[in-house]
Amino acid sequence: MADLIELCFSATMDEDGQSYLQQMRRASHDNSFLQWANSAMEGASVPLSGLVWEENGKIVGNVSLVAHNYKGRKITLIANVATHPDYRRRGIGRSLTERAMAQAQQKGAKELWLQVRDDNPTAIKIYRELGFIERARRTTYQTYPDSYHASPTNEITITKMKPYYWPLQRDWLQRAHPDELSWYWHWDWNRLGPGLQMWLHRFFVEFDIRQWAATKNGKLLATISWLGATRPTDLLWVALPIDGDAAGLKAALEAASRGLFNQHKLTVEYPAGEMKDAILAAGFRPLRTLIWMRATS
Repeated sequence: MADLIELCFSATMDEDGQSYLQQMRRASHDNSFLQWANSAMEGASVPLSGLVWEENGKIVGNVSLVAHNYKGRKITLIANVATHPDYRRRGIGRSLTERAMAQAQQKGAKELWLQVRDDNPTAIKIYRELGFIERARRTTYQTYPDSYHASPTNEITITKMKPYYWPLQRDWLQRAHPDELSWYWHWDWNRLGPGLQMWLHRFFVEFDIRQWAATKNGKLLATISWLGATRPTDLLWVALPIDGDAAGLKAALEAASRGLFNQHKLTVEYPAGEMKDAILAAGFRPLRTLIWMRATS
């Protein structure tokens, strides 16, 4: 399965995906894990289930099901829909997806979600025919430690976050990262907020946060937040209004990149098309654009 997923998605796979494959390969040689996983497969909420298509002893198709329970909602993510290039155009991917949908619904899932690249019209058409509706498009951008990051212009000032910025920042974060997708990311914006209670929470759970604010003539233009290096890539949370200042965003991203100079890549995930030129100008480059699609039982 790991070989098939790598073959189909390696061109746009980020460090998280590569780490996932490494974990799969390590697990495949761990007998104790395999015994546990074999018994856990029947659990409705264990994210280990999936289906494969096998011909002549060779796995040529795969689909994974990842169960989520979020605020009383039973949600299943259909992921890793892959068909070996030599076996495509035979309906394998569609058949696996249909079977996966049925299995998820039998286990009580009320919402089915999947992600598909925007440059894969064949798959998009199939998913629409199966009842999936597009809900969002989001682009992932990455930069690298050796990228050049200019200093801000004289007109734009980079400052630390101030408590009175928080209402605007929270509203901008909620707009850019809609609640409909929060089951996947588990966004809790209060972790970024001011106040003694939040500071104590971050201190006692060893939660590291760094934030940058771009201002012009005293007006807040954009904010960037970093919530510690808990992934192979460091994720930056971008916040600005829909008609925001591109120069302010560029300056804030460059400041964050300078401040987080290390051996990790930096990642921004943002609504597709929005502020693209500013993000590119700040030294980031697009990795992929995913369409989020949903079907309901």
